[in-house]
Amino acid sequence: MSLETDLTTVLLTVCPQAHPHPAPAGTPLPYITWQHLGGDALRFLDKTRPSLRHATIQLSTWHTTPMAAMLLAQAADEALSAAAPLLQASPLGEPVKAYDDADDQAGFEQDFSIWGADK
Repeated sequence: MSLETDLTTVLLTVCPQAHPHPAPAGTPLPYITWQHLGGDALRFLDKTRPSLRHATIQLSTWHTTPMAAMLLAQAADEALSAAAPLLQASPLGEPVKAYDDADDQAGFEQDFSIWGADK
């Protein structure tokens, strides 16, 4: 598996829908989106790649109310923290309020440092 596949698998344990950012138009609530914000690129001295990758991932949780979106963010945080050895995930801060373009969904965003399989 890959970091992205494993991430989606873990997120689907707390929410029926998890998508790379953005979610498809018309996706019903609740759902989680995620996107890469970077990470540490690793190479060994012999220029080969390790079997693990590092990524900084931003999760966004979307629900009908701010409280429901926050509870979903907390559930995602707990699931990622418990995902070892599949993923090694650490939050990089607390969730912050997120806004959608139409302002009709409640959301929160939280960044994570995640180590996972390269392929």
